[in-house]
Amino acid sequence: MNSDQLEGKWKQVKGEFKQKYGKLTDDDVTYTEGKFDEMVGRLQEKTGKTKEEIKREINEW
Repeated sequence: MNSDQLEGKWKQVKGEFKQKYGKLTDDDVTYTEGKFDEMVGRLQEKTGKTKEEIKREINEW
């Protein structure tokens, strides 16, 4: 899965959240995206893997 596909999947999930929880704002979703990026960065630091490797592992889960 490349970064464009991952971004597309994230947009789908984001849209589903907004539909299910109408009070979610773009700020709420952007905050969540930032937390995900932070988690990936921490995993990179701890494991020495690339961002793409980590995202691939997450996708396989």
